[in-house]
Amino acid sequence: MKGILAIVLGLCLTIPMVSLSGCIETNNTRTEENAQNTSETTQTGSDVVKVDGKDMDTLIKNYMEYRNDYYEKNKELFRKLSEEGQKPKVLFITCSDSRVVPSIITKSDPGDLFVLRNIGNFVPPHESVLNYSSTASAIEYAVSVLKVEHIIVCGHSQCGACAALYDDIPDTPEMMGVNTWLKVAEPVKEHALKEVGKEDKEKLAEFTEKTSIKFQIENLMTYPGVKKRVESGDLSIHGWYFKIESGEVEYYNKNKDEFVPLDKFHQE
Repeated sequence: MKGILAIVLGLCLTIPMVSLSGCIETNNTRTEENAQNTSETTQTGSDVVKVDGKDMDTLIKNYMEYRNDYYEKNKELFRKLSEEGQKPKVLFITCSDSRVVPSIITKSDPGDLFVLRNIGNFVPPHESVLNYSSTASAIEYAVSVLKVEHIIVCGHSQCGACAALYDDIPDTPEMMGVNTWLKVAEPVKEHALKEVGKEDKEKLAEFTEKTSIKFQIENLMTYPGVKKRVESGDLSIHGWYFKIESGEVEYYNKNKDEFVPLDKFHQE
């Protein structure tokens, strides 16, 4: 019996090893072939995926530069963030617009900002939280779990979402999400039209963008966790308006109900 068992065990161990060896050789061969094919594709550009006019090869090269340069210089920072977790002091709510980059505008390091982005940098009121749980959950997590000390609502010039409030967007399945989301800012649109009208489009655009920032700050105060911490004095809310064309930031001075250059407000 022992002899038979030994033979069976021997077969069980031997067969998979041979098979596995073959798989490794085959996979290695395929990996090499895939690498060659990828290289050829990159060189010929026949099937390259385009991203804003640039192929993926550019992004990959930039990633490699990041790994070899930025990451190497900041290894200790990433080690600390990995071992100790994130402890950001700021929740930065801004638009998904590719021209607005929070870490560049504020010259922040990884771990400094907890960033929430959506088209228009809108904040749905808490009463509608079940319809917009993605945005609400990010706010609640930042305020009640991470315990951020500041919330910045950063709008910007040439905002497509604010402009879309005045467009007749087709009611189609492809735009269902956009149409639903823009309804969050209907009060902004109504207020802007009432205050400045629609004759001067440039004036209306900027007024809408800045008014939206103020409305989102008001909506933030409908969140129980936000309201509680603001009233206790350990959470502050700020309104920023980023001007893409000049790189300037204007700060919303609530006491005077006006936007002033951030550097000037800081000096005051």
